[in-house]
Order: sequence, then structure tokens, then C-alpha cells
Amino acid sequence: MKMTQRLNESLRFSISFVILLWVIHIFQFITTIDLGFLGVRPHTTFGLRGILFAPLIHDNDGFTHLISNSAPLLVLMTLIKLFYRRVAVRSFVMIYILTGLAVWLFARPVYHIGASGVVYGLVSFVFWSGIFRRNIKSVVLALIVTFLYSGFIWGVLPYQEGISWESHLFGGIAGIFTAYWYKEEIEADEAPKPPPSWELEKEDPLAQPFFLERDTFDLTKEERKRAEEERRRGGDEDSWVRTNSWD
Repeated sequence: MKMTQRLNESLRFSISFVILLWVIHIFQFITTIDLGFLGVRPHTTFGLRGILFAPLIHDNDGFTHLISNSAPLLVLMTLIKLFYRRVAVRSFVMIYILTGLAVWLFARPVYHIGASGVVYGLVSFVFWSGIFRRNIKSVVLALIVTFLYSGFIWGVLPYQEGISWESHLFGGIAGIFTAYWYKEEIEADEAPKPPPSWELEKEDPLAQPFFLERDTFDLTKEERKRAEEERRRGGDEDSWVRTNSWD
């Protein structure tokens, strides 16, 4: 698949999800219906639905919350779909579910909404994939993400008013786990390249010249004598053919 096609496919992956977030939020804004009750409410049965729905719901007071999540989602989802094609969708789903589940298990007993936990998970996934995979591509992507989103580290600090720091923290942990889980599923361009042919020749003992036949010392004296006689007879026949050949 050409790079342009891969980029288009990756953009469709990220843009589709962000459009879904905007459609839901515009619906909230127009109808003034607050969908916050669909968020994660820890330790409650009805709060379990938030594992699926919480990342889709944002603060209904305005668009600031949604805008702050939309840009990094576009960048990060495009990156993982473009460069980690084999595991992109599975990684996204794993981060999505694990973040919500961890918030339900361990967070404060309030409603937790927004996709910021998923954003932190994606940042963590790209960074730690560079640590676990240790190839040039993954390390470069980790450095890019560090440069773009290093300030996100402050989002995991507790007791920030109006912010689900637990979602940030558990999203980051989910990203680490996901990066480790899929570290062996490398892409075609991450596979180690075979050494050059001249290095193989240098290292291959079978490629070296020998003064004796390789099986000389494996043969008995009688077997070596028979082999020598057969070679001599073969040489005599070749000589006869060369002497009596005609055009």
C-alpha cells in the first residue's frame, strides 16, 4: 500500500472518531440535555456503562473541553494507525476499555467523563513503544510525542479541581501495558534487516577455500584409496575424450 493511501486510511480512522465526539456534543449543546450521567461512576453498577460511553461525553458548559481533546486525538490516532498498523485498532480499544475499567475500580465516587484518559493512553503507548521496541522508527515517534506532549505529565497530579486526574493517570498506565502487550507484533519496516552478502560469506565457514576435501578425515584409509582411484579413472577418461575428440 502506498504511503498516500496509508495516510488517508489513518486520517479516516482518527477523523471519524473525533467527528463522533463533536456530533454527540453538538447534540448536547442544542438540546441542553446533559449526558454526564453516562460517565463512569466508580463502584456502582450503573456506572459501568461509563466504560463505553464516558470518553464520548464532554462538559456541556461549552466547547473548551472537547477542543482540548480533539487535536491530540487527531494527531495520536493518526500516528498509531500510520506507523503501528498491525496493532492500531486493538491498541486503541484496549486503552479505551482498560482506562474506563481502572477509573471505575479506583477513582473518586464522582462522574468521570471525557476522552482525555484515552489521550493520555495514546501518548503513553507511543512513548513506551519506543522503549520496548527499540528500533529507529519507534524511538523517533517517542521523541516526537515527548516534544509535543511533555506538559501532559502535570495532568496526573491528584486533587485538581474539575479534572479527572484519575482518568489521566490510569490512561497512562493502560498505554504502558498496551505497549508492552503488543511489543512483539512488529511492523514489516521494523523487522531486522539481513546482513550484507559479503558479511555472510566472511562468517560462513563453508564459504572458505579448502586444500583438502571436507570429508577427508571422515573417511577410512580404504575409502580414501577407492575415492582416489575413481578420480584417477575419471581423469584418464577425460584425457582420452580430449585426445580423440573431433568436430
